[in-house]
Amino acid sequence: MIPKPSEMRTEFDIKDILKILPHRYPFLLVDRIVEIDLEKGYILGQKNTTFNESFFQGHFPNVPIMPGVLILEALAQAGGILVYLKGREEVEKIALLMNVNQAKFRHPVHPGDVLALQGEGQHFSKKGGRIKATAFANDKVVVEAEIGFVLVPTNQI
Repeated sequence: MIPKPSEMRTEFDIKDILKILPHRYPFLLVDRIVEIDLEKGYILGQKNTTFNESFFQGHFPNVPIMPGVLILEALAQAGGILVYLKGREEVEKIALLMNVNQAKFRHPVHPGDVLALQGEGQHFSKKGGRIKATAFANDKVVVEAEIGFVLVPTNQI
């Protein structure tokens, strides 16, 4: 059971994430939520990368880097958790990616890097939300973007 906002913890492990996100391997790209603050509209997630991940095998195999679109997806998954929890009602909904704006790719992500996935709310409503998303690895910004979400009842998907 997903905690109510009044019972909200500040950390979620993988079991909690699996209750919120519909994604499963190999598409689940958030390993844990390090911090979440619904009042401030803030989330900090984590993705641990390993050489064994399939995308490293085929994306520049001699110099493996994580595809930028997968970094954006990891940011969107973390942001989707925040938007879902902020806009939650009695009807079971899911946060779907609506748009990505102003995406900038700053540095590559290599096997073994730990991605910090930060989302800061810009707008929230019962219909969705928008976040400013930033991914960090090795104390460097690797990706920045604005990501928009729409909340859709699961029975309409």
